[in-house]
Amino acid sequence: MKTIRELLTSPQARNGSVEWIGVRPERRRDLVELDSVRTIESVGLEGDHRMNRKPDSNGKRHVTFFQWEHLPAIASYLGLDHIAPGVLRRNIGISGVNLLSLNGRKFSIGDARFEGTGQCHPCSRMQEIFGEGGYNAVRGHGGITARVLCEGEIRIGDEVLLVK
Repeated sequence: MKTIRELLTSPQARNGSVEWIGVRPERRRDLVELDSVRTIESVGLEGDHRMNRKPDSNGKRHVTFFQWEHLPAIASYLGLDHIAPGVLRRNIGISGVNLLSLNGRKFSIGDARFEGTGQCHPCSRMQEIFGEGGYNAVRGHGGITARVLCEGEIRIGDEVLLVK
């Protein structure tokens, strides 16, 4: 029988895939949907408002990821048929792999490398965007944050691979 530690570090059942990419050129603005984006080591995504910050190799929130499969669940909690991925205010939508299993681990997308640094809990903006109950609809579905370890290009359809 495997221990919890062994289970937490075991391989994925399958690789994930990039479904959506977005950057926010200015703080508190809508995200701009992209087909590809370049990562900048210790900073984040090219074109995102976070690029205005100094490089920070210890930063925990260079990039934010959300679970693609959670969009229908969040919409359902809100009584909606669907929600657009950009309203979650996260940078990259990933399908096919449980994002929480990438938290604390290194992974690659395209030729970029990341390290999962924590859960990305919803903010009060969810209440502004969705109205009453918006925050709680996204709770538990906020995704993860990550630091950029190595620059690279990410495209829609790229695989998400664990790095050993």
